[in-house]
Amino acid sequence: MSENTPETGKEDNQGEQRQEITAYELLGGEARVRELVDRFYDLMDLEPQFAGLRALHPPSLDGSRDKLFWFLCGWLGGPNYFIDRFGHPKLRARHLPFEIGTSERDQWMRCIALAMQDVNVPETLQMRLMQALFQTADWMRNVQR
Repeated sequence: MSENTPETGKEDNQGEQRQEITAYELLGGEARVRELVDRFYDLMDLEPQFAGLRALHPPSLDGSRDKLFWFLCGWLGGPNYFIDRFGHPKLRARHLPFEIGTSERDQWMRCIALAMQDVNVPETLQMRLMQALFQTADWMRNVQR
């Protein structure tokens, strides 16, 4: 008898192959990713604690909302909307024109954490995503401050 779960992508008790459950599916799919991204940008636009982060964005956040939504869908294991439109994300290269230091990284992380809480992402998924997002956000830093 196998102890593997459906989340592992391995055999279940009957020897059948199971698909791994993606973070995209755990979150709730496209509509929930959009809800998360919209809440993230709403918070960034409204909360003074994210002013430094907001200053890195254009006056209209519409394009930024779409790009983060497209990126997160694929990053979470769903459709690769960003790659279909733009090719490889090349995140670091795309962010190099903007001065991103520890403060901006930390604002981004606080903003996404609040957005996840506000849209009721399950706590275990929040912890999993925050660990992975921190690695990416930290890699975006390109100035020492």
